Amino acid sequence: MDVTTASLLAAAVLAGVFALGVGSSKESAEASSQRQHWLVVSAAAGISVAYVFVDLLPELAAQNRVLRAAGGESRLFAEQRIYVLALLSFVVMYGLEHLVLARREQRRHAIEHRQRDVVYWLHLIGFAAYGALIGSLLVDREERGPLSLALYAFAMAVHFVVVNHSLSEQHGELYRRHGRWLLAASVLVGWFLGRIEPLSDAVFARLFALLAGGVVITSLRAELPDDRRGRFWPFCISAIGFSALLMLA
Repeated sequence: MDVTTASLLAAAVLAGVFALGVGSSKESAEASSQRQHWLVVSAAAGISVAYVFVDLLPELAAQNRVLRAAGGESRLFAEQRIYVLALLSFVVMYGLEHLVLARREQRRHAIEHRQRDVVYWLHLIGFAAYGALIGSLLVDREERGPLSLALYAFAMAVHFVVVNHSLSEQHGELYRRHGRWLLAASVLVGWFLGRIEPLSDAVFARLFALLAGGVVITSLRAELPDDRRGRFWPFCISAIGFSALLMLA
């Protein structure tokens, strides 16, 4: 299998998580027990958080050196630029989540009805851009070898499983009907753009910073349950296990 085929297959798997994954239908959600569901969510959270701390954050420091070399050490805030980009991504994704939570707090039906579509589409567009970014970075991972591509694709697939379920819970039938298909398409579009337009090292470093900030906030917000429904041991075991795998790789 050549590298282009491998990354396209990985993009198709990631797109399939959105199109066909957990939470894509009410029937599948009702058929699974709550206990089994939260075991899966907690294990997925452990894998995603392990990927953030063991792989993403150390590479962010490496990409900072690339960005500094491209821009010159004398530029203002040369050391902090890549971290500011990660922070920007973090704040934007958090802002989208905050809009959804604020909408839930509306008590007047008329206000909620007027705001619903706008908030939904802002949330969906934000995650579509996020999915496209992750899809585009598959191209870089394939160039680093099959193991790097496989670990990245696996971590992002697990990440998407829970993001998909979270969006399904937040937006209900509106998301299940067409939103998930838009996000699936965004991953493939991102892969295509990454394939036809090779990225310079500096551009890749900036995109990687945006990815890091997005994964951190979605890992914390969407994958770590805030109502004590999570399971500690599946989370702990999967985090330790995937951390060990990343370090060995």
